[in-house]
Amino acid sequence: MFDLNARYEQILFLSFGKEITINQSRLVAAGNVNQGIQLSTSEGNYFLKVNFEALRDIFEKEAHGLQLLASNCPLTVPEVYHYGQIEDYNYLLMEWVESGERSTDYWERLGEGLAQLHMASQESFGLSDSNYISSLSQNNVMTTTWVDFFIEQRLEPLMGKAYFDGLIEEDFLKKFRSIYPKLQEFFPRERPALLHGDLWSGNVMADSNGFPALIDPAVYFGNREMDIAFSRMFGGFDQRFYDAYDSVFPLSDGFDERKDVYNLYPLLVHLLLFGKSYLSGIQKVITKLI
Repeated sequence: MFDLNARYEQILFLSFGKEITINQSRLVAAGNVNQGIQLSTSEGNYFLKVNFEALRDIFEKEAHGLQLLASNCPLTVPEVYHYGQIEDYNYLLMEWVESGERSTDYWERLGEGLAQLHMASQESFGLSDSNYISSLSQNNVMTTTWVDFFIEQRLEPLMGKAYFDGLIEEDFLKKFRSIYPKLQEFFPRERPALLHGDLWSGNVMADSNGFPALIDPAVYFGNREMDIAFSRMFGGFDQRFYDAYDSVFPLSDGFDERKDVYNLYPLLVHLLLFGKSYLSGIQKVITKLI
């Protein structure tokens, strides 16, 4: 029988260059791609993500995203220790962030911290290389304007994949593309902001002090309203979060009319990952725009 703990100890040795004994390992998270494992060892606890995906660089991209978040905002972000492959086994070893009860100012800290993250900027929209949102490739080709980036690097690649995967018909593809001219003057003109990129409630947690921690990013420099819109798509964020964010870095007027358009991207992600049940939400946004 294959000894998983022996494999985990091999990963620890590759990460730290010394023997570390595992006292216990337990599965703590299982997504559609990755498994999350708590390693209790002779030197403390670690969090290990593993998968058998053919996408060999998926954890490398996640590691770089976590490091980018950590260097640009005051929120807790787990430290990355090592990533790599052993045969067909991909792994990412990180700091174990002990979860706790939310502090009384948890939502205010999260709003202020996200606002600070969004103040990090660069000249173009995008990132130096591509990465992933869940298991889907996320194109980040540097682009001068947000609207061009949103259409060419976010909407169009996923619409094309949805069509070729048989999730949408050609008529709907044409209907979807008909909104592109309407988007040219739709968004506020702002500098690129560093985004978490996958900001739903499952990717935010309270650490041992009760302070907010960010996990599982899909980072790039984009319009900061993308993160705020994504946070509203499934709910789970207290109004104090939005008020605190707005007190530091107010959104432009009209965000409520724009948020559903931003969320076309995460809706397309969910369409590709989980199927046609998300198509009706996309259709509603398109119908409203036409």
